[in-house]
Amino acid sequence: MTGSTPQPRSFVREPARRAFAFELRETRLQFRDGDTEMSPTYVMLPTGQRCNRLFFCGELTQKEKRGDNAPFYTGRVREPTGQFFVNAGSYQPEAMQQLSKIEQGSFVAVVGKPNVRETPDGAVFVSVRIESIVEVDTETYRMWVDDTAEKTLERLEIFGTTEDSRKAQEFYSMDLVSVKDRVHAALSEIGF
Repeated sequence: MTGSTPQPRSFVREPARRAFAFELRETRLQFRDGDTEMSPTYVMLPTGQRCNRLFFCGELTQKEKRGDNAPFYTGRVREPTGQFFVNAGSYQPEAMQQLSKIEQGSFVAVVGKPNVRETPDGAVFVSVRIESIVEVDTETYRMWVDDTAEKTLERLEIFGTTEDSRKAQEFYSMDLVSVKDRVHAALSEIGF
């Protein structure tokens, strides 16, 4: 018998995708990639990008601490196309602590996991569970808008040609011209 030691399993995080708030708000398709409890959960963005983690920037316009025994924070982060609903609780202690220290009105960069849930009355609510949130300057925010516009337009160019984008094409009824208009309006709002 040879004395081989088991190699540690490497863990590779999914890349955080860039998407505007208006696109995330329209997201409805959420799925697990695999059959086990540990299989990653994704949302399918309407532009055809599977997304396990998001990266976005914007202005923290609202922040609220809720709960006494198990406190958690909720908030809203606004960018040119709309707002992201964010939250952090006891399962994200670092993110909760980071969010608690940031003043409303600050520009922030957020990495988090998107979640789609249906309310009892049939409405759909899309939020992001924060993994990390930090304060950033306006130039970083502007660069994020520019990068996100570029990534969104790239997804539109290949829309319908990849397996994921064909799945999105079947599931969503998306007006590509309207999406392009929203992207260009976002760029105009920040002066690009």
